[in-house]
Amino acid sequence: MPYQTDNIFARILRQEIPAQIVFENDHALAFMDIMPQAPGHTLVIPKYPAETLLDLPAECAGEFLQAVQTVAAAVKQAMNAEGIVLMQLNGPAAGQTVPHLHFHVIPGSIATLRQPHAHTPADPEQIRQIAESIRAAMASSR
Repeated sequence: MPYQTDNIFARILRQEIPAQIVFENDHALAFMDIMPQAPGHTLVIPKYPAETLLDLPAECAGEFLQAVQTVAAAVKQAMNAEGIVLMQLNGPAAGQTVPHLHFHVIPGSIATLRQPHAHTPADPEQIRQIAESIRAAMASSR
């Protein structure tokens, strides 16, 4: 099936839908999940139109994974987390709810996830404040 250009993440990439962006480069965009499983839950997406990890060309993977590393380090620092859960689901059967490749960067541990995936919207002001903390952590690590 061809890539669905009207999915919510593609629309965020085109700036048709607002998002609390914490990182952007030529290869990736990272923004706060509005239905977080824990405070600080951040999503990292490639700018390439890939539905799953299996659709991402190898020549795009390195730069994209470097962005995931950068964001994960900033989330860990900003949230003073002991660990980071990186979750990446491929296809609806695996629980993927948006047909655009994305990594979930969730501070804490699997045992401390507070909400089910894509379940409950969080307070937008709390999300904004956490996004500011992550951006500040990213700026301090440069």
